Amino acid sequence: MISKLPKWVEYCAFILAMTAGFVNGIGLLGFEHQAISHLSGTATLIGTDLINNHPVKLAHLVSILASFFGGALLSGLILKDGTLSLGRRYDVLLIAEAALLFGAIYPMANHAVFGLYLAAGACGIQNGLVTSYSGAIVRTTHITGVITDLGLMFGARLRGEALNRRKLVLFLVITVGFISGGMLSAVLYPALGALVFVFPGIVCVLLAAIYRFNMHRTRIRLKSLGGDQTRG
Repeated sequence: MISKLPKWVEYCAFILAMTAGFVNGIGLLGFEHQAISHLSGTATLIGTDLINNHPVKLAHLVSILASFFGGALLSGLILKDGTLSLGRRYDVLLIAEAALLFGAIYPMANHAVFGLYLAAGACGIQNGLVTSYSGAIVRTTHITGVITDLGLMFGARLRGEALNRRKLVLFLVITVGFISGGMLSAVLYPALGALVFVFPGIVCVLLAAIYRFNMHRTRIRLKSLGGDQTRG
């Protein structure tokens, strides 16, 4: 049940949402002004460019979509599914995300669109990390679904139904985190340019290290109790 959601999930959701908001802010503020953490606008522009015959722009937008898809594909390949379960190789995917963000620095600094594709792939990986927990849909690279769920929750509340406070907190945490990431990108990108990708990359590395350390400590504790129950 969502009421049993551990507090660390909310903390991680905030950090990941802030990271995605930060990366998306860089894309929007950069030379192409391209959203890279979500695909709704990109898919719409692909449709318009198919009609308006803009082949170069169309190829660029399709590459953004394909890069995001590739990142999500990697998550699906490494993880069994998107349901949160301790013991899965989230650290591997976080390191892969960090590698793509670090790799985006040089091409972005030289106004090469390839950097945007690497960043979009990183967002695809992150969005595939955890897609659900205890029946709640958890997306950290965009907040369209989150805002929709918040609207549904408050609409149900006006109808007299009880408000799920833990679910409310989770969705608010993701929203605030994403907005905070955008604020940070607006402050840091004008001063540092593409080098700001270092910050979300370091965050991913730190999260991977913390996760690996906690899993190692958990396995040691479980072995002392006679079994390893961390794999899911």
